[in-house]
Amino acid sequence: MVVRGAPAIGCTGALAMAVELHAHKGAGTAFGSVDEAVQFINSTLDYLVTSRPTAVNLADAANKLKAAAAQAAAAEGATATSVCGSVIEAAEAFLAEDIAANKAMGATGAAALLSAAKARGRGVGGKLRVLTHCNTGSLATAGYGTALGVIRALHEQGALEHAFCTETRPYNQGARLTAFELAHDRLPATLICDSAAAALMASGQVDAVVVGADRVVANGDTANKIGTKSLSISAAHFDIPFFIAAPTTTLDPNLPSGDHIVIEQRTHEEVTHFKGTRVAAHGVNVWNPSFDVAQCGLIEGIITERGMIPKKEGVFLVRDFMTQLGLWQPPADAAAAEATSPSPASSSSGGFRALDCEAVKHYVAARPGLQQRVGPADSVESWSVREVGDGNINFVFIVEGPAGSLCVKQALPYVRCVGESWPLTQDRVRIESSALVEEAACCPDHVPAVYLYDKDMAIIAMRYLAPPFLILRRGLVAGAVYPRLAEHLAAFLAGTLFHTSLIKLDSTTFRQKVAQYENNEMCRLTEQVIFTEPYTAAKNNRWTSPQLDADVAELQSDVAARVAASELKGLFCGRPQALLHGDLHTGSIMVTDTETSVIDPEFAFYGPMAFDVGKILANLLLAYFASDGLEGAPGERDAQRAWLLSCFRDTWTGFAAAFSRLWSEHGSSGDLYPAGLTGPGAPCGGEVLAACQASFLAQLFHETVQFMGAFVIRRLVGIAHVADMDSISDADVRATCERRALRFGRRLLVEGSRGGLASIETLAEAAAAARAAST
Repeated sequence: MVVRGAPAIGCTGALAMAVELHAHKGAGTAFGSVDEAVQFINSTLDYLVTSRPTAVNLADAANKLKAAAAQAAAAEGATATSVCGSVIEAAEAFLAEDIAANKAMGATGAAALLSAAKARGRGVGGKLRVLTHCNTGSLATAGYGTALGVIRALHEQGALEHAFCTETRPYNQGARLTAFELAHDRLPATLICDSAAAALMASGQVDAVVVGADRVVANGDTANKIGTKSLSISAAHFDIPFFIAAPTTTLDPNLPSGDHIVIEQRTHEEVTHFKGTRVAAHGVNVWNPSFDVAQCGLIEGIITERGMIPKKEGVFLVRDFMTQLGLWQPPADAAAAEATSPSPASSSSGGFRALDCEAVKHYVAARPGLQQRVGPADSVESWSVREVGDGNINFVFIVEGPAGSLCVKQALPYVRCVGESWPLTQDRVRIESSALVEEAACCPDHVPAVYLYDKDMAIIAMRYLAPPFLILRRGLVAGAVYPRLAEHLAAFLAGTLFHTSLIKLDSTTFRQKVAQYENNEMCRLTEQVIFTEPYTAAKNNRWTSPQLDADVAELQSDVAARVAASELKGLFCGRPQALLHGDLHTGSIMVTDTETSVIDPEFAFYGPMAFDVGKILANLLLAYFASDGLEGAPGERDAQRAWLLSCFRDTWTGFAAAFSRLWSEHGSSGDLYPAGLTGPGAPCGGEVLAACQASFLAQLFHETVQFMGAFVIRRLVGIAHVADMDSISDADVRATCERRALRFGRRLLVEGSRGGLASIETLAEAAAAARAAST
């Protein structure tokens, strides 16, 4: 109890870490490596958090300092000294941010209390009599205060009639600290016993109650100093507005309700003794919890430095509020989060119903966390909604209003383009939501933010990538080029595939993720439409007929192609290397001239890395082969074709370089190539690492080429084609383009990186030759 108040506990913990690094560790000089410094910082912070488990600010401070350490460690040329310096700077920033937050909170809270009291006809000449509990002022924060900051703000506005503070037994924070601050500031104030609060309310002398918080969980249940629950119950009984004042660092969206909060138990002597002298009978048992929990239904409002948290049907939408502010994203295991979600924002329907444009409008309007992104509740009828899905599997709606826009994606329980005769799991929405969150953690610049996952309605609401963002495939069909596309694709592939692989992860975490992303039904669909149907007389197949009839018949009697496809299917099913997007094609990528964002990972699962790499490269090839049929005059798209081939080459080379760089920087943390084999301290460690990387990438390239072939073939013969080819209006011209691509795809599938296709350069040259070949 030397440090009291959740914000002060967080600041003290952060500054203690800074002092430890600066004074005792020579700002990094005592560490032999960057990894050693990061390990010390993380373990020290973990130990600090165990000291005060209820006050979430301490854990928040620890997480921010860990993130600062990790970011500094990942920087080019990082040293132990630079890592320690970054953590010290982050700790100092934590202190400054707390003071600014408190003053913002005070202004917001003063307005909220005045409004709530006025609505109940309370107050004396426009001034309020406010009751508070415990100490939430300058002695419990970095400065100014949270709940006491609200009282200070009222006084500064001339709107405070009187302040009452409880003694706050058994440690008397109110009598010793809050009373001191009130007297020091010369505010009109009175100290009361804890047990006198209800009587004071009954006498009509309290217009509002405002207290602080040590933890506010997802539904708004709030842990605060023992006695807070009693105040909330009494305030509800006397119809007195009861407020919580807490910085966003005190919000904990990961716990669904107050039942999950760990409550500290304090020493018995605080109750049995007074100034060292025992005042209670010997032998009596003592129960001395330091905190209790006020239920969300009894709380009028939760005040933060970023505004009031919205409330709906008696529940505070803490998760929506924090997500909207960019302070939180759903955990990777979104299904588990949904199962314990307290918020009706997830779904209150209890069942699935397919939405149309009008229904989507009202779905969004009924969920404050989404509604606020589009427009005021009374503007709903003016909102516009349009459906932009490709028609294959899902509905995708864009909702736009006066305040902004968002994207709503709903999954039907069947394949949309086929109908109910082809059922399809809606668990793919959980997979997609989880994958988007995990991909964003690996590569935040190229993944849209998720706002909501609704399990029952099979819906994801996310950031709308507004124009000039465009689906990459549409841009390519129109003849556009995107100079930074290869750079961005390489970064996305390297980041997502490396960080989710066993090269980076320990085997326990890796196996847990493999299980988490079991996506059996979607994988079965992939196995069927990519590795099986194109090589058989499946009813789902389609092609440009009769022009390609002979070509398809030849493919379906091709023994080598069937063998290669079967081997790839075995690889797809049996090698969980990394978390794959699973459907990384030009229709699942949004672009501008300077930005790239990957969407729609509903097929995500743990599989062979070459699957993702091969799929996007195959789509670039399809665009390349289709370009002849899309140009108005011969040679009109020569510049685009040259760019497509360079993008094809640069995506692979950029990916291989970025993947190797990540491996060299972080690979020793994983269990596949441990530091004992490839690390700097291992015998011939550098040589072994280089050899492992070369072997790994050579095998990956071979498999990537084969997967490319399978993807090209399925888009020309299977159930789902690409607009690149389908947009060619002349069937004969289209068939010529498709035949060239089909033959080249067959070569890639059967040969892999053999037969003159040993490098990405020779592969690009072979593609150019295949396009120029007569048919």
